[in-house]
Amino acid sequence: MTDPKSSDPRPGRGSRYDLGIRSPKLNAKWTLDALLGVGGMGAVYAATHRNGHRAAIKILHQTLSAHQDARERFLREGRIANSVQHPARVAILDDDESDEGEAFLVMELLDGETLWSLLERKGRQGDDVVMEIFDTVLELLVKCHAAEILHRDLKPDNIFLTRDGPIKVLDFGVARLRESRVAATREGTALGTPSFMSPEQARGRHGELDGRSDVFSVGACMYMAMTGEM
Repeated sequence: MTDPKSSDPRPGRGSRYDLGIRSPKLNAKWTLDALLGVGGMGAVYAATHRNGHRAAIKILHQTLSAHQDARERFLREGRIANSVQHPARVAILDDDESDEGEAFLVMELLDGETLWSLLERKGRQGDDVVMEIFDTVLELLVKCHAAEILHRDLKPDNIFLTRDGPIKVLDFGVARLRESRVAATREGTALGTPSFMSPEQARGRHGELDGRSDVFSVGACMYMAMTGEM
């Protein structure tokens, strides 16, 4: 799920699925019911398993699935997200590969809207609402940073407000383990969303990133939520 201003709403960009033509099957197990969002790495669909269970499925774009490093980064999202025990993270239920060779993640399906959607619909929010939302986000970050995990892409479109109350933080797709011996990102290459990046992240200085970079992004999100401005 990505920033609506920067994402292409069509299932294309390397995906073979077109829900406007038919409801496609995935590995004869899943029926893809609706497109939820398209990002730089993949498309997310609401889906129903043949046993009736509903979930969200993120499918890595077909063009990226052909590259081993992109596949590994994509699948690492599930391992990183599941390593943090907190109700605000989105559980990754499974990972697999489609019959066409596309990597995909099966995630819990959420009902509600992103903070970005709320702000577009209603404009800036009161301080009490914003503090309640970001209390939860910061609690999750405490857990992530204690485990040496940086999210690196906190923005209003990755903060999800469920209809029954709980706040969820989406998309650990560019998260990384600070102490990983294998560099997942080349120094000098910026990953994330520019409007909400810390200065060191925007400059691609990944060796300088720590938990304060995520906190900077939280501050930028809070500023937008309280003022309606970026």
